[in-house]
Amino acid sequence: MVPNNYASFFQTASQAAGALVGLLFVVVALSPGQIVGPRADSVARGLAVSSFNGLVNAFFVSLLALIPGHNLGVGAAIVAVFGLYHTLRLHLGRPGARHLVIFAASLLAYGFELYLGIAFKLHPHDAGLVNDLTFVLIGLFAVAISRAWQLMQSTAVATDETRAAGESGEATEH
Repeated sequence: MVPNNYASFFQTASQAAGALVGLLFVVVALSPGQIVGPRADSVARGLAVSSFNGLVNAFFVSLLALIPGHNLGVGAAIVAVFGLYHTLRLHLGRPGARHLVIFAASLLAYGFELYLGIAFKLHPHDAGLVNDLTFVLIGLFAVAISRAWQLMQSTAVATDETRAAGESGEATEH
């Protein structure tokens, strides 16, 4: 059971996550070929997927926490498993030092969320677990926003390069 004094945090977190997912859709809609199309850049696609994964996780955990009398443990554990799965799938396919920190932070956040979900199922009235979960969600927001910012930068650079190639007559045929 989530104590009532956390309701405003989870309301705000669900609203923020929903708004940020919407903004992520706008970024994708503005440059669909660069992010999700058949010729999309794999880095941009990975950034979008990683950001989306963290924001959707925070969104659903926050919504589940708002259900009165509901044990948050099972829902948080299930969402964490999906987060771990998608993170492993995304990052194991592209080794590299620049992704290592985000990969480790993501694994730590989703792994701790899974632990908290299980612990919360076993100890539903432990407010300390809810408090810990709020910090996990803040961490997920931080990683997701970082990835979204990197996505915006990568699509801006790609757009600038495409414009420069078009102006100099070096555009390639697709």
